[in-house]
Amino acid sequence: MLASGYDQVIGIDEVGMGCLAGPVVVCAVVFDKKFFQKNNPKLRWLRESKLLLPYQREKFAAELLKEKSIKFAICYCYPKTIDRLNIYQAARKAMRGAVNSLVKSPQGSTFLRTQGRTLSSSSGHIRYPKIIVLVDGKTKIDGLKMEQRAIVKGDRKVFTIACASILAKVYRDKMMTKYSKKFPKYGFEKHKGYGTKLHRAALVKLGPCAIHRRSFAPVSKLI
Repeated sequence: MLASGYDQVIGIDEVGMGCLAGPVVVCAVVFDKKFFQKNNPKLRWLRESKLLLPYQREKFAAELLKEKSIKFAICYCYPKTIDRLNIYQAARKAMRGAVNSLVKSPQGSTFLRTQGRTLSSSSGHIRYPKIIVLVDGKTKIDGLKMEQRAIVKGDRKVFTIACASILAKVYRDKMMTKYSKKFPKYGFEKHKGYGTKLHRAALVKLGPCAIHRRSFAPVSKLI
């Protein structure tokens, strides 16, 4: 993408869409051009979060957080918002929030605008950076006022989206581990809210707790 004339490429991905409990979490990531001009051996085998073991995700996330050439923003929607909007719209809401936060935040805006101020057009005027958002999936993000491209299986094809998937997954897993201390009998630290046999058994035995998505069928049947 950078070779195609774009100054900034933002990758975005979400995690937790199919969970029965907990938030849906989105991460938006952007690298500066210097990152792709240097060798990054510790990130060479980075791939989408679903293809990695937990310790591998943690390792790559730690390396990404050390990298000065990366800026990212995380946004999420809680179960009540998911139940009110539906999971698809809640994820899209979080996506818009993540991209807008990345662009408008003090760090993100400086990072993006600095790139813009160093660019000049043929007429000598300063121009703003040309930005594109790469979205994992089939559809673009409604209500986002910048160029986009939806890429099916983008987390497996695009490095920036893969980075977003890892950071979002690690962030959400930590959230669910914290929730497990507040709701200790559901096993959130193990299944992270997904509909495993362990989770469904706990649901049947205990009923839904405050972070369950009541609009999801396996939960709504128990209310």
